[in-house]
Amino acid sequence: MSTRKSPRTARRQRQAPPAPAYIKRVMPYYDAVDEETLEALEDHVDWLIQEVGLEFRENPAALERWKAAGADVNGTRVRAPRGMIRALCKTAPSEFTQVARNPARSVVIGGDNQVFVPVYGPPFVRDLEKGRRYGAIEDFNNLVKLVSQLPSLHHSGLVVCEPCDVPVSHRHLDMVYAHMRYGDKPHLGAITEKSRAEDSVAMARILHGDNVVDQHCVIMGNVNTNSPLMVDKVVTESIEVYCGNSQGIVVAPFILGGAMGPVTTAGSLAQAFAEAMMCCAYSQLVKPGAPFVLGNFLSSMSLKSGAPTFGMPEPVLSNLIIGQLSRRLGVPLRCGGSLTASKIADAQAAAESADSMFSTMLGGANFVLHAAGWLEGGLCTGFEKLIIDADRLGSYQKILHQGLDVSPNALAKQAYDDVEPAGHFLGSAHTMGNYETAYYEAQMSDSESFESWEESGAKDTATRAFERWQQMLRDYEAPAIDPAVDEALLDYIARRKQALPEAWY
Repeated sequence: MSTRKSPRTARRQRQAPPAPAYIKRVMPYYDAVDEETLEALEDHVDWLIQEVGLEFRENPAALERWKAAGADVNGTRVRAPRGMIRALCKTAPSEFTQVARNPARSVVIGGDNQVFVPVYGPPFVRDLEKGRRYGAIEDFNNLVKLVSQLPSLHHSGLVVCEPCDVPVSHRHLDMVYAHMRYGDKPHLGAITEKSRAEDSVAMARILHGDNVVDQHCVIMGNVNTNSPLMVDKVVTESIEVYCGNSQGIVVAPFILGGAMGPVTTAGSLAQAFAEAMMCCAYSQLVKPGAPFVLGNFLSSMSLKSGAPTFGMPEPVLSNLIIGQLSRRLGVPLRCGGSLTASKIADAQAAAESADSMFSTMLGGANFVLHAAGWLEGGLCTGFEKLIIDADRLGSYQKILHQGLDVSPNALAKQAYDDVEPAGHFLGSAHTMGNYETAYYEAQMSDSESFESWEESGAKDTATRAFERWQQMLRDYEAPAIDPAVDEALLDYIARRKQALPEAWY
């Protein structure tokens, strides 16, 4: 197949304005519930924290911090009086910058900003050529290279898939390095063990330098509470490592309603907010002013089979309401994005992903994890799904970032100099001056005639996406990096691997 671009496509790509590093939102938020409802939810959150409390297990230092702060600590159960947790959360910044190694790609998280991040965590990958399989380091590196080229993904995350052919004890080193070497967008670090978080921060210091790391957020961890109402040492130690080094942490309760939280949306939503607020407060006990992103991952489930469901009305509603609650608290919000239970990039995947992503967009989540590539309830990263989702994210970005232009050019008064009533605008000077940037052009959609589509091979969206990512890998060029920095990173990785026995679980 020829890879030569048509003159029209090449001209459009040359003249298209550069994509922003992140979305500065101009579109207003959608507030789904009224003040009375928000106050009822907040009252229940405070009740959970004061009367029920949260378990903080496996980390005696965390319990000592809570005692010193004045919380009621009984064994491993931590309770706090009304107002205490909200007061602690006030020192968390409402927005902060995560600095990328390419400064032009640094992102602002919080405030009126939105950052789209790819899928995180699947052990499997899928594509049209090789089908479903365990992820390998080659797949991982290829996904990072693709994300680096997708302008509507502003952040490269970390575990775009699990590279299952690398020992677990070494895996985090190769993953963090891939994001540092094959891309230049902001990224996350490891969290599964304290030493892996420490390795991630150490590598960030090599890449950025101590002075930058000490003064700016350059790396963050992303971790889940053990719902219901339990915070284990993976969470507290991740907070201690990242926030203790002036870096950021994202903490999200992972709740399937009816399993890890109440079956009612209000009950699960309040529990999720209580868990996340307590972790925010703990981050500020570790280091006041440390960047914190309050997470929410609330899904419904089939009460017949126990399987999680996505794009359903209950989690869609929670995405909207959690946005209202987090803005009232004054902390940045993380929600999920293009979520689906579908096994392939089909109509089910499109419908569920669109409903999930649209509510996240309207609700105003600042850090949108799983914005592209998610399949199979999070068990699988789809190469074609990544491309299709990213294409749709471009349309969301235009809505959120540009809004409605009412400049003289946009109102098009001069167009009527050329066009009489009952005429047409196709050849007018105004149309010719604006047609290349007037509308978002979805690369994965085919809007041509049936005959043109058939002549081009009658390809469906997944096939077009497959061809697109294959071409992107052929065109990929690694961003430049200081050879001395790269050598230092590789040396650190080699020394750490030598010190760490290979472990596969």
